Amino acid sequence: MKTKFLPLCLIASAVLVGCGKTEAPVGATQAPAAAPAAAPAALAELRVAIDPTYEPFTFKTSDGKPTGFDVDIAEALCAEIKRQCVYVEQVWDSMIPGLQAKKYDVIISSMSITEERQKVVDFTDKYYNTPSRIVVKADTPFTDLVSLKDKKIGVLKGSTQEKYAMGELRPVGVSVVPYEAQDQVYLDIKSGRLDGTVADSVEVTGGFLSKPEGAGYGFVGPVLNDVKYYGIGVGVAMRQGETQLKDELNAAIKAIRDNGTYDTVSKKYFDFDVYGD
Repeated sequence: MKTKFLPLCLIASAVLVGCGKTEAPVGATQAPAAAPAAAPAALAELRVAIDPTYEPFTFKTSDGKPTGFDVDIAEALCAEIKRQCVYVEQVWDSMIPGLQAKKYDVIISSMSITEERQKVVDFTDKYYNTPSRIVVKADTPFTDLVSLKDKKIGVLKGSTQEKYAMGELRPVGVSVVPYEAQDQVYLDIKSGRLDGTVADSVEVTGGFLSKPEGAGYGFVGPVLNDVKYYGIGVGVAMRQGETQLKDELNAAIKAIRDNGTYDTVSKKYFDFDVYGD
């Protein structure tokens, strides 16, 4: 004889309302389901123009990632104003036209604050200031600029160093050759097509003199920091009239100077005060 069994859900009907659903105690209020946690809002982008041929200020790691003092400062400023830095590589002499065409929002790539540039773009306060120098073979006889007559000197096109070279070296018989990137200048010095360069003293030390290809080369002449050519330091460039962004970045520069972030970044690359006078 087969025994007939009742379904479990019927046997437990006093406790369960329908199979699998627990009946709430009489008088109890069921708590509403917790809302899912909201995803953090994405930070607004700040598109930052860089020329990654300017070691140790802006260059690339072996895997192609932008790095350097300028990049670290950009990241620190973005953190302060709660934006996400997005880097846009740009050839140096078209930096300002690209900014005006709105290809990016700012230039954080060792751009000096000069009177000429201030006619077309705005700048923040400076975030560093270093002088330039003339670099030629260490055994080059030198007494004054005329000593460099007939030398061929490479400079970065559109740079303050080009402006100086055109204004001071070309008139005394130096051949001045502009290049699209500073690292191309060093390649042509190494190959013998150039006799030297005019460059930022820190950049040329890190990008050339401290490397094997820079052996036998050195500085000649005085430190170059004439405001007429070199301006009053390096700042963040932006389109004219963007007052809110300028104020935010100026506050951010002050903040990282005050809270120690600037010193931490600086000591990663330099053993001196790169902020300057």
